[in-house]
Amino acid sequence: MFTIHSYSTAIIFCVITMICWGSWANTQKLSSSKWRFELFYWDYAFGILFLSILMAFTMGSFGSSGRSFLADLGQANSSNLLSAFIGGVVFNLANILLVAAIALAGMAVAFPVGIGIALILGVIVNYSVNPQGNAFWLFGGVFLIAIAILINAFAYRQVNKDNSSLSLKGLSLSVIAGILMGFFYKYVATSMITDFNVPEAGKLTPYTALVLFAIGLVVSNFLFNSLLMYFPISGNRLSFRDYFKGSLKDHSIGFLGGIIWHVGMSLNIIASTKASPAISYGLGQGATIIAAIWGIFIWKEFANASKKTFRNLYIMLFLYFMGIILIIMANK
Repeated sequence: MFTIHSYSTAIIFCVITMICWGSWANTQKLSSSKWRFELFYWDYAFGILFLSILMAFTMGSFGSSGRSFLADLGQANSSNLLSAFIGGVVFNLANILLVAAIALAGMAVAFPVGIGIALILGVIVNYSVNPQGNAFWLFGGVFLIAIAILINAFAYRQVNKDNSSLSLKGLSLSVIAGILMGFFYKYVATSMITDFNVPEAGKLTPYTALVLFAIGLVVSNFLFNSLLMYFPISGNRLSFRDYFKGSLKDHSIGFLGGIIWHVGMSLNIIASTKASPAISYGLGQGATIIAAIWGIFIWKEFANASKKTFRNLYIMLFLYFMGIILIIMANK
């Protein structure tokens, strides 16, 4: 299977993860105006499953390191298979709520709040399981990001003074999504081998873990997303007939969104062999910077904001950037 051998390569992979995780939600905005996020999300989930299987039979099956996908799957312990599967279920619930928050509050808000909380919890949870890296730099970076989250939430409140119910619902969903998302990565990392070149018996290679993760996501989608279709957060009730009425463009865009996100997830998991899960996850969730930039400068979600609000947004981006730098330094 394909592996990496240096910390610098791991950092590059995590930067690509940032871009992918911070950009995939743009595909939702490219869908037609009548294509609800609940319908978009089915294709997004199928895109993740497709890419995970493709990578398992290519990058996960060729090369001299580790075990091939089918051999790894055959020797895996059921507890590790279940752990990776649960990671997909937990992520799916969190991400559905995050997508709903994006629809209500916009990318510039939902991502910094939801993913920022996920970053803080995720770093703490993964560091407690695998305490690698300098805790001072790691949690110093997390602290700066926490301040950035508060600043961003305040900026959002400033431009939504006349729409308090929408503001409250969007922010509330972002917070809940962030709390749930802070835990999913631990389940995937726990199921995996620690030495990619000499894999332990019963544990999963990253490629096998990602397939089980994707299966957990898709299977749970038939519960979580179906409930959301019948009991929507906003808008009318949907049925599966509505999904099959979508255009090829709408389905393709959702599928592309899933592929973009899973490219980031795959590279992040591979990077965790040289950067600890806490550092790798923390850097990947720097996606908030990318998403905020899209929301502020491309989608103009703060077009009517005051100069004071824009100043706060720039401070938020700066603190996020400095927090990410400190997290990178944590490996030194």
